[in-house]
Amino acid sequence: MSQFDLGNLGGMMQMAQQRMGQFKENAKNIRAEGRAGGDLVRVVATGEFQVVEVHISPKATEDPELLEDLIRAATNDALAAIRADLQRQIQSMTGGLPIPPGLMPF
Repeated sequence: MSQFDLGNLGGMMQMAQQRMGQFKENAKNIRAEGRAGGDLVRVVATGEFQVVEVHISPKATEDPELLEDLIRAATNDALAAIRADLQRQIQSMTGGLPIPPGLMPF
């Protein structure tokens, strides 16, 4: 059994902080598109969970209630894609070790 090196704990913490900073910087560049209604509505979101584009087909405006549902569905689709991408990045940073719920930065 290997010994845990307490003297290196500070270095390990610093490395973890650097990786988290890199993760946050990378998240700014992530974009995902969500679609609904056969592309009647498309929403683009960033890794910071900000919606930056919304495209609505003129056909979708004929039914306001349907349009609301399509916007909600497309937004949720984009955000789910962002969340999945961020989880993949964190798992690659941690060597595949599971992160307990509540400790993810999103």
